[in-house]
Amino acid sequence: MTWLSIAQRLAAMFALAALLVFALVGVVLHQVLRDQIVRYQHAELSTKLRSVAHSVAMCDSPERWRKVQDKIENLTTSERNTRFWAWSESADFRIGADRALPVRTGNARDYGMGTLDRPGMTSPYRTLEQIVPAHGQRPPVRLWIGIDSQPYVAALRTFALAFVALALVGTALVALLGHWIARVGLRPLQRLSSQARTLSPSNLSQRLRTEQLPPELGHLSGAFNGALDRLEAAYTRLDAFNADVAHELRTPLANLMGQTQVALSRPREAAQLEEVLQSNLEELERMRGIVNDMLFLSRADQGDIALDRACVPLAAEVAKTGEFLEYLLEEAGMRLRIDGAADAWIDSALFRRAMTNLLHNAVQHGTPGSEIVVELATGRSPGEARVAVRNRGQTVAAEHLGRMFDRFYRADAAREHRGERHHGLGLSIVKAIAVLHGGAVFADSGDGVTTVGFSLAEPAALRA
Repeated sequence: MTWLSIAQRLAAMFALAALLVFALVGVVLHQVLRDQIVRYQHAELSTKLRSVAHSVAMCDSPERWRKVQDKIENLTTSERNTRFWAWSESADFRIGADRALPVRTGNARDYGMGTLDRPGMTSPYRTLEQIVPAHGQRPPVRLWIGIDSQPYVAALRTFALAFVALALVGTALVALLGHWIARVGLRPLQRLSSQARTLSPSNLSQRLRTEQLPPELGHLSGAFNGALDRLEAAYTRLDAFNADVAHELRTPLANLMGQTQVALSRPREAAQLEEVLQSNLEELERMRGIVNDMLFLSRADQGDIALDRACVPLAAEVAKTGEFLEYLLEEAGMRLRIDGAADAWIDSALFRRAMTNLLHNAVQHGTPGSEIVVELATGRSPGEARVAVRNRGQTVAAEHLGRMFDRFYRADAAREHRGERHHGLGLSIVKAIAVLHGGAVFADSGDGVTTVGFSLAEPAALRA
């Protein structure tokens, strides 16, 4: 099915509106014209009826009645659309009627005029009547005057036909004019469409021009440009992510290939081959960790991870995580202390994974022999909890704090110490878990103390 264009739809709506207006105006004008015609007929009949009624009232004998008949005959002859009738009990005082006329009484809109049908004619007479009291030899006379309504009916019909034709022509002109106006008004939208067709991935910085646009299109193009800004940022992050993934996987793959090529360059003893395989296994484990972390982040971004949330004390979950990392803490000579308490609705497995990453990060970058403090507190909003991990160590520069949770981001290679290598996804996973729980991440560093943490929000179903 082919849909009408916006210009065609506007033209059709303009035409419909014009037709409705013309119809309303036509009905009103037709009614006004009819009322004026009825008023004119009433005024004309009243004037002639008063004149004839005065003559009849002065008549008191059959001889004088003949003069009245002559006067009425003259009036009827000079104005062929006017007729007079007179009826009385005496046949000597009758004109054109041997009995009372069957006149239908009119309503208030007809000013008291009646209607008298004419045999063989479509238009009746409009009539007025008056009873003249008896005088002398003349009994009471019932006098009627009628006027042919055919010319007035024809005038109303002609007006109606002319107005209908005018309305149709006017509607057509309004439709054409409306279509032209709509096309002119939609030209800025056509220019925006032309600009949008030129957008391509090869020029991500290109935007729609918003100058000299109507306010409605200005808001639309501004919102569209905002969407393009977000898409460009996402595309840039994706491009950087792909480059980081390639870089992270290239190193273990190069190690695997190099070690394997060296092992195959000449015959080796079983112990040497076992050493090579052990080294290769370490690289494979690292690659598997990268792939698993990438898969988790991808599923978190798509919302494909189902949470099994329950309200639990966070201190107990942090303590369990500390026990899991007890060997790592002892090796670094560091201690774990938990301050505060808070209950929150969490997925325990994901919460412990986030805490493992935070504590591992604190151990990795903290001063050996220092104390790691986990602060638990309720948030500012109802049902919100905050978890912060504080450690002493090298101060993180302000320009790095905002990017700590970016994927594969490391402030500098020197932070990979103690012979450990990390692929930079730990804090990104913390952020993903916080977002899954309706919270956010935060970081602060100064005077040799770095604090990294996240917030947890109450489930929406409970808030409702």
